Amino acid sequence: MAEIPVATTEDRDILCVEGLSLSFGGLAALTAVDLSVRAGSITGIIGPNGAGKTSLLNCISGFYKPQSGRVSFDGRDVSRVAPDRRAALGIGRTFQNVALFEGMSVLDNVKLGAHARLRSGILATMAMTPGARREEMRLREEVENEVLDFLEMEHLRHRTVGSLAYGLQKRVDLARALAMRPRVLLLDEPVAGMNEEETEDMARFILDVQEERGVTVVLIEHDMGVVMDLCDRIAVLSFGERIALGTPAEIACHPEVIRAYLGEEAA
Repeated sequence: MAEIPVATTEDRDILCVEGLSLSFGGLAALTAVDLSVRAGSITGIIGPNGAGKTSLLNCISGFYKPQSGRVSFDGRDVSRVAPDRRAALGIGRTFQNVALFEGMSVLDNVKLGAHARLRSGILATMAMTPGARREEMRLREEVENEVLDFLEMEHLRHRTVGSLAYGLQKRVDLARALAMRPRVLLLDEPVAGMNEEETEDMARFILDVQEERGVTVVLIEHDMGVVMDLCDRIAVLSFGERIALGTPAEIACHPEVIRAYLGEEAA
């Protein structure tokens, strides 16, 4: 059985965003944003609604093409690399709104995340040649024993996603991203809409992904308790600009952050 490789934590930047600017028509979503992410860390991105947080993740993963700036992954400029190639290089992500196939099983949804790694071509896969069949079986075994077991979902592998509670669907979304064997995992509001128990479970899994797998995590989240508990560093966006970057303790008392969230009088 092929095991998911464990990334190593090093004192270096694995992801760098430099001077990223993005606009839609005359509306600036991002303005000259810089961000560096240490390998093996958990970095939070916070800010009021409309601050540009999801736009930043979309630029990093390749779904949006910025007007200027660059994105570097592990020392390589990936600014012009297509989203599927970035995923194959090791940039995985989840989405703010769960984007799963509700009529398919948990196992099949998670397997889709790993199909970008298959060596068999699309024709061989469709024809289920012996080589493609063997690779598919190895993939299934890996997903069942490595990903679903890791996220405590092995008992749900044959359930249809549409029959699961929302918190479990978010966990399936995380499992699908992990099946890609990411080195950097982008999480867009991973605990949004969850109750307290589901939030605690997801926070524990995120920590396990970082500590046990050595995967670098970048997360957007409005639950400040989760952000402060999990993150090594936090970047704060406001109206498309980065206004602060620091440790949770530094961010908690930063005057510009307080002003952005609570207004001038509170600052």
